[in-house]
Amino acid sequence: MSKNRTYAVIAAATATVALLAGCGGAADAGGNGAAKLSLDAALPTTVPDGTKIVVGDPQTQVALKLSGQIDQVSKYVQFANLSGGPQTTEAFRAKALDVGSVAEIPPIHATWTGLKVKIVASKFRQDPINHPIYKLGIAPGVSVKTLQDLKGKKIAYSPGQAQGALILKVLQKAGLTKEDVKLIELPSTGDVYSQALASKQVEVAPIGGVQIKRYLTKYGKDGATTIDHGLRDDAGHLYVLQSSLEDPAKAAAIRAYVAAWGVAQEWIDKHPKEWIEGYYVKDQGLTAADGQWLVDNAGHPDIPADWSDAIERQQQTIELLAKETGNPVIQAKDLYDLRFQTVAADAIKAGGAK
Repeated sequence: MSKNRTYAVIAAATATVALLAGCGGAADAGGNGAAKLSLDAALPTTVPDGTKIVVGDPQTQVALKLSGQIDQVSKYVQFANLSGGPQTTEAFRAKALDVGSVAEIPPIHATWTGLKVKIVASKFRQDPINHPIYKLGIAPGVSVKTLQDLKGKKIAYSPGQAQGALILKVLQKAGLTKEDVKLIELPSTGDVYSQALASKQVEVAPIGGVQIKRYLTKYGKDGATTIDHGLRDDAGHLYVLQSSLEDPAKAAAIRAYVAAWGVAQEWIDKHPKEWIEGYYVKDQGLTAADGQWLVDNAGHPDIPADWSDAIERQQQTIELLAKETGNPVIQAKDLYDLRFQTVAADAIKAGGAK
């Protein structure tokens, strides 16, 4: 991707945030002037009429439509075509978003920048080592067979995003430091990493999703390869503005959305053919073969009703990032709103996914 194209993506995201903010967005929806809800108080279970929350979770939006459950949330949810850390953080700061869908790192970095957020839902993968989100792409003609072979290599690095944190974890596992390699800062948008590998701008880069398949298909004949990193990289979260949780009406709507989100993840897992056709083919413009590869690569979801292990892993990530970036060590448990711990799992158990 060219620099101009990258800037265009960022500009488009900024324009979307501005549009949401100009239309009222998160700052003006819901609430009805009710007293602030304490974060220690029980979650309200009834969503008042007129409540609105803005949600950046395009994939779940499609799942809700395909499963016929969109009407259960459409009364109080306005969907925004936003996802990922940079876009959601910008939208949070603009008071244009209540809920965002991200990986492990954005809630940490948001907190480090003074933005008060809470994680309200978490999804992982069963057998995550054999079903990773990312593999390490190796440039054509470059010999990297083990993690130790990364020494001296030019590696794509995106600070503040999941791919950047993964590289730091990989180096730690390999017994290497940042000084043992050359980190090349690049945005992880779209196919930037694949293009950088193909052009030898970098020799190693974490590539994920269908980019793995496409990279090998396009450049494998030239000697492009991938290797497994052997680490968990499967965390996915819904996180929200703390101020939204302090609004009783919005807190109730967020709780209801988390339940619907859980049911949607279960529906995706139980209906792979419908998901491939409705999302990967019709919504994302991929081929059915690409969609099938993504479904197979993802395996099955794990939506735990106990976040203890997730919090422990998050703490390890925080401590590694703090050491490498100079930020203070924060407590992972403070990033989670434990009132939501069982909401998604309970909704699935209740048999919501039909």
